Amino acid sequence: MNRFSRRLPWLAAGGTTLYAGGLLLLNEAWYQDKPQTRFHWFNDAGEWKQMDKVGHFWGSFHESRLGVDMLRKAGVPEKKAIWYGGALGFLLQTPIEYFDGRSPDYGASLTDIAANAAGSLGVIAQQLAWGEIRVQPKFSFHRTRYAPLRPNVLGKGPSEEFLKDYNGQTYWLSVDLAKFLSTESKWPKWLNPAVGLGAEEMVFNYADANRAIGLSAYRQYYLSVDLNWQAIPTRSKFLRSAFYVLSIFKFPAPALEYSIRKGFRAHALYY
Repeated sequence: MNRFSRRLPWLAAGGTTLYAGGLLLLNEAWYQDKPQTRFHWFNDAGEWKQMDKVGHFWGSFHESRLGVDMLRKAGVPEKKAIWYGGALGFLLQTPIEYFDGRSPDYGASLTDIAANAAGSLGVIAQQLAWGEIRVQPKFSFHRTRYAPLRPNVLGKGPSEEFLKDYNGQTYWLSVDLAKFLSTESKWPKWLNPAVGLGAEEMVFNYADANRAIGLSAYRQYYLSVDLNWQAIPTRSKFLRSAFYVLSIFKFPAPALEYSIRKGFRAHALYY
């Protein structure tokens, strides 16, 4: 038994404790001031231009990526590390639907659960196909003028808006192109092409409510480049850990935007 295998039970116990504490904090932050109802389902597939679903995919993907990497380091056999670790995102994200299902303002969502599953499967599929992650979802955020119009929902201040204001959130697929090219290719390993998805003019969940205040929600599509943090060589364990965490975010860079509303727009620096 290697040292990682001996640490596996402690890692599992620590992770379980942290997760339970996280659920308690989530319950306090989101649901404490609201009455609870009987558990119920709610179809929210048409809300927020599905940006919340993409967020579920992003979160589940990176939790599953971490699960696979941790089990590998613990010495778990490869296939088990991929399947068990790859399921982590789904297992962590889906219980949150219980809290939504008890809230009168929300409801458990099958499309949220499907997005959680898709995030986990995105990791499992790549690990089975290539033994590594080559296409990675990433996140970027900028503040918008919409949050002050409905701060109780879209957030009060930068930290809340980061989580709640879908207008300022952009989700990306960053492609590690160097891993798809031949070893003779001169494409720099630290540079990835990236495609992004965003949306704006979403103050309320539905089109009619937005139109009542003169807004009409629309999607935005982006083409950009991204920094592949984990391709930067370093011997520092601290920097490797920092690069691992930073790899869930899109690096600010020039970008080309397209939307039906505004056509093509160039950004010297977009995040």
